[in-house]
Amino acid sequence: MTLAQHERAELVLSLTAAGESAPTLCGDWTTRDLAAHLVVRERRLDAAPGILLPLFDSYTQKVQNEVARRPFSELVAEVAAGPPVWSPFKVLDPLVNVGEMFVHHEDVRRAQSGWSPRLLSADLQNRLWRLATVVGRLAYRRSPVGVVLETLDGRSVTVKRAGGEQVVLAGRPSELLLHAFGRSEVHLDRTGNAASIEAVDDLDRSF
Repeated sequence: MTLAQHERAELVLSLTAAGESAPTLCGDWTTRDLAAHLVVRERRLDAAPGILLPLFDSYTQKVQNEVARRPFSELVAEVAAGPPVWSPFKVLDPLVNVGEMFVHHEDVRRAQSGWSPRLLSADLQNRLWRLATVVGRLAYRRSPVGVVLETLDGRSVTVKRAGGEQVVLAGRPSELLLHAFGRSEVHLDRTGNAASIEAVDDLDRSF
């Protein structure tokens, strides 16, 4: 089982346990909306571009709303099945879906009270670190101060250079990746002056 397949299986378990109306960290999306998003992304190639491109957003949202009206059990079953054979995600799944499945799994888990970070394998943490170094350069590009990502074992990367102040975000790769993807429910240590830390935490980290 690949890392992406493992995170997909874990996500499916969390979706099933939470039920169709549970909140997520994706704005006002419920678990039903999140499942519909994943189905559209992998199975509705006509609507998938709008996930990233604002020009097509209205059509994507229309399709997702239609998909979301289907029985929740069907949506979860399609998420569990993974990309169909005709989808480009079938071949790309091990490469592009590790982060997608991990982040959305945490979107379900961390929207519930009493959550705590999972114990993840070293292989998964290493993959998430590589993703964080790439995603971070996009996520923090608008930061008015420098931003450094640092792991607990001493790895570090500067994802935004700026004269003067900088903020160091330190924690497990999984937590750093979630912060880079705009999530605030994370366990991180922050080093820098208070104003700079607030500026980074409040930053629009969307792509």
